[in-house]
Amino acid sequence: MTLAPETTDLKVELALDGDWFTVCDLSMLLPGRGVAALLPDGRQAAIFRDRTGELFAIDNRDPFTGAAVLSRGLTGTHRGRPFVASPLLKQRFDLASGQCLDDEAVQVTVYKVRTA
Repeated sequence: MTLAPETTDLKVELALDGDWFTVCDLSMLLPGRGVAALLPDGRQAAIFRDRTGELFAIDNRDPFTGAAVLSRGLTGTHRGRPFVASPLLKQRFDLASGQCLDDEAVQVTVYKVRTA
């Protein structure tokens, strides 16, 4: 999702179980950085805003270590695909699909994200 000019009252929402769940104000998301959000079922999502304003949301749990750290990873692009690299073992996860770019057998959950 690409954003129009920023409005201070926009909220970031994730699609969960057929409904939208508000996770934070858009103003909390700095381009190129992630934030962690606690979901109602106890899981965590990592929310990212890229430098063009597009939003992404994936599971915050690093499947290689089990630690909830992906929101603290470094973002970048590889062959035009936006990714976050885990701060622990540096595996890269495609922010649009959740696919691990370093191990095709591994994938993290991706959430639909919007502003409202």
